[in-house]
Amino acid sequence: MALSATSARAAVKADINVTPLIDVLLVLLIIFMITLPLSRRDFEAQVPPEQQSKTKSPPSSQIVLELMADGTYQINRQPYTHDQLLSAMHQIFDPRPVKLLFVKSAPNRKYRELIDAMDIARGAGVQVLGLTPPEPTKAP
Repeated sequence: MALSATSARAAVKADINVTPLIDVLLVLLIIFMITLPLSRRDFEAQVPPEQQSKTKSPPSSQIVLELMADGTYQINRQPYTHDQLLSAMHQIFDPRPVKLLFVKSAPNRKYRELIDAMDIARGAGVQVLGLTPPEPTKAP
């Protein structure tokens, strides 16, 4: 700390000397730069080989409700009207222990139609609803 007194009436001026602080920070920086490469550790992992099986996979147990662009509904590619939707969902989901439904909507369908279809699914006992992302469009 440096003191400067030019006159008796002048206030004491105190300047902080930051040089020792910078010296300590530089020493710490060098220490951390040296110890960082020494602290890295490798671990071995065994990855199973990729299996090239030719067996057919079992049929999917996923249920997909599609809201088609023409205003119809399809459950796993089987068409239904709006009035048949509740009874069809009860028929599908009542015997199932896992009540999961994926909903896929055409871009031109209204939001309220999607919510209405999801409400019908909830009324049929569906516990988990998932929305599928739109399919990517192909560039010309």
